[in-house]
Amino acid sequence: MPSSAKTDYAAPFRGSRWVGVVARSRACPDLGMWDLLHAGPPFRGAPPAPVREAAIQALLFEGLAGDRAEAENQLGSPARLLPAQNHGVATPLAQVISASMPLLVVEQGAARAYAAVIEGPPPALRFGSAETTCRVRLATLATALTADVLPLLLREPTAIDAVIRIAVAAGDDCHARTGAANEALISSLRGLGAATARVLRANPGFVLAIFMAAGMAALRTHGCAVEAIGGNGIDFGVRYRGHAGWRCVPSEAPRGTRMAGLESQMPLGAIGDSALIDFCGLGGQALAAAPLLAADWAASLPPDALSRRAALIDPRTGLVDPGRIVAAHAAPLINLAVIGSDAGAGLIGRGCYIPPLSLFQP
Repeated sequence: MPSSAKTDYAAPFRGSRWVGVVARSRACPDLGMWDLLHAGPPFRGAPPAPVREAAIQALLFEGLAGDRAEAENQLGSPARLLPAQNHGVATPLAQVISASMPLLVVEQGAARAYAAVIEGPPPALRFGSAETTCRVRLATLATALTADVLPLLLREPTAIDAVIRIAVAAGDDCHARTGAANEALISSLRGLGAATARVLRANPGFVLAIFMAAGMAALRTHGCAVEAIGGNGIDFGVRYRGHAGWRCVPSEAPRGTRMAGLESQMPLGAIGDSALIDFCGLGGQALAAAPLLAADWAASLPPDALSRRAALIDPRTGLVDPGRIVAAHAAPLINLAVIGSDAGAGLIGRGCYIPPLSLFQP
């Protein structure tokens, strides 16, 4: 029997539930309409082109700018970019969250966390797309979630650990591969209308936001020393419990596979708050449960990719432990999409990012 079959990858998420959908303005009432949330640590200088594009989309989504040129002029002032995780929110890749955008709500015990809604496959906001259709899809999905899904969640919240167990048994790592997880999530919504179910099934990455929020809640619930982790395309960082600032290193691009014809595209450095998922024992720590993914990336993975988990995971919580990272002299594997560094380049591949040990050394 493979070791992955003996591992309860859902253990950190016991009691974790998807409970609602809410606008960012309600989830974060301390933020104003000109505050935009991005992934990873604060920027030291200008954001990379995909994040800038997503910020323009966010301003247009809010109606704060009449056109693209006006939105560009608003970046920096009066609009400002803030790290999402500092406000209890997680956002994927380059996606930027504005005041009226919908957030998915996850609770685990006393911890509550939020994540940006993923509106669909590429082209999409999280890839830094400039397509108007991305904003339209997000607005349409927000309406469907509020009208069709929220009443179901209020009656019966979705148990996230159950979704994870089904997904892992089907070969998902719950980060780079999420098809089985997304189907399990949809199936858990008893009474969901056929039209909304079709929209969600056509969007296999939708469940990723649930896992991101659940990861943030799990780190808090179990008192992990690391409270926030992610990249902004320029820097990758962690924020330790009780600290206001982030510890950062320059962000390198994930290594893995490139989409056909895009091999020569310049990649952006590791970006996104979805690193929360991997720090909670899924994603890069669950490659043994996702053999097809591991085989696809075999050439770029370290020799111990399938066994490294055992050295890094705290058996009490199921979370990556910074102390174990230092003792093992091995950092966690973080599965991430690779997006191009230029505006409009979009998704160019998928792979694994391994942060340097310096982030976790005392």
